[in-house]
Amino acid sequence: MPKTKTSSSAKKRFKVTAGGKVLRRRAMKSHNLTKKTSKRKRGFRKDTPLAEVETRAVRQMLGKRGRR
Repeated sequence: MPKTKTSSSAKKRFKVTAGGKVLRRRAMKSHNLTKKTSKRKRGFRKDTPLAEVETRAVRQMLGKRGRR
């Protein structure tokens, strides 16, 4: 059976922690930042855990990276 390739888009967007959780970037941080409050923008800084429903699919896309 051939090796599966890691999805390039997934490896740029997701990170797997040492504990095995998959982290994603928060939405709304890319543009129109002047109208958003500093408090709101601060909340976008931290990565947030991916929903359990989507985790399995993302791990598959990550290949070996998703195993941790």
